[in-house]
Amino acid sequence: MPVRTAIITAAGVGTRFLPISKSVPKEMLPLVDRPVLQYAVEQAAEAGVERVVLVTSRGKTAMEDYFDVAPELERTLRERGNAKLEPVERVGRMTRIIAVRQPEPLGLGHAVLMAKEAVGNEPFIVYLPDEILLGEPSVTRQMLDAYERRGNAIGVVEVPWDDVSRYGVVEGEPLSDRETRLTRSVEKPPRDEAPSNLAIVGPYVFSPAIFDCLEEITAGAIGELQLTDAIALLAQREDVHAYRFEGERFDAGTPLGLMQTAVEIALRRPDYADAMRAWVRELAARL
Repeated sequence: MPVRTAIITAAGVGTRFLPISKSVPKEMLPLVDRPVLQYAVEQAAEAGVERVVLVTSRGKTAMEDYFDVAPELERTLRERGNAKLEPVERVGRMTRIIAVRQPEPLGLGHAVLMAKEAVGNEPFIVYLPDEILLGEPSVTRQMLDAYERRGNAIGVVEVPWDDVSRYGVVEGEPLSDRETRLTRSVEKPPRDEAPSNLAIVGPYVFSPAIFDCLEEITAGAIGELQLTDAIALLAQREDVHAYRFEGERFDAGTPLGLMQTAVEIALRRPDYADAMRAWVRELAARL
């Protein structure tokens, strides 16, 4: 069955971005001329995903509004012959957006579970919007192809061993240079207990069986449902494999990471690259 649905988990408070995240969802902070959230939605739409389930929380309706059509604005831009008409129209018609609430911050696994009814009994892809993943073909396309080959697929990257305690990491049997059959996953292990340095960053492509696993696992010490625990249970029932995708990963989940990611993206944009490159050289000369 083709993957028609994406889940984007966007219910976090965004404490690292306070005070701006007090009124602006961190997923709506800009990367050049579009919000962080749009990069995941664009990849999903371009790969043929028909609908996106946004898992949100109180005070974050700006995300839904952004992807809605804006007929008055479009009419004004059209009358003025404004070049911004095309991107504005494209955003409003990119894909179907469904919003569901996560009433309490009970972990990534709980956020995914909140989308169960909207997804239904079919496979789906999960994005962490802070992870900006750029590749050719797109990382989304690579992950969907991986799912078609072997079933449940989890996007991973190699990280320095000193950083493994910041991530969920996987252990398993290598199937190829890029694929590993998963036998277990561990959430944020100490360096000396980590089974590998393959860190889970997504996207994830799951069969609907992951929802049963999420309903069966128990919450951890701080009351959160960990997606890594559900993945470990799923691996006992179905094949799950980690896929080390081809591409670049940027972490837009911190203020410094957001700024760095904006520069990286601007350097890749034909409309900004030359000016940005000149500015970076000028800046480097002053340091």
